[in-house]
Amino acid sequence: MIKKGLWLGTATGFILGFVLWIFEYATGKNVYTLLLNVDFIPVMGDIDWPIYMEWFFHLIIAWSIAIVYLAWIKYQTDGRATSRWATALVLTALAALTYFPLTDLAIKETPAFDDLTAISYWLVGHLAFGVSLVKLDEWTKRKK
Repeated sequence: MIKKGLWLGTATGFILGFVLWIFEYATGKNVYTLLLNVDFIPVMGDIDWPIYMEWFFHLIIAWSIAIVYLAWIKYQTDGRATSRWATALVLTALAALTYFPLTDLAIKETPAFDDLTAISYWLVGHLAFGVSLVKLDEWTKRKK
């Protein structure tokens, strides 16, 4: 489960990052910057991290979500499609809600707390994460 969670978290984390990078590149809304931002964390925020480390920090969260998703499906549900989608929806919604505290805590320039366009981009990116979580999980089951 851990190995699959690491694979699934890496894939879905890259999908989320890529979607938000496209939005930021195309519109100038700093949603990708917000995703990778750790400047508000004591001690860590004092370091000018290279991009690969910021990505590593992001992937730690994606790995955690994927492992929790897989564990919840295995131990707390009947494993049906509705259970997988509901679990992914709840976990993704919780992750998407981080927009508000991350925006509030950020030192770098990030989207405004009430920027509906940026919030929409953030939600679309996290929706892509959640959908890919379920779809890639299903795909790996079919490959066996």
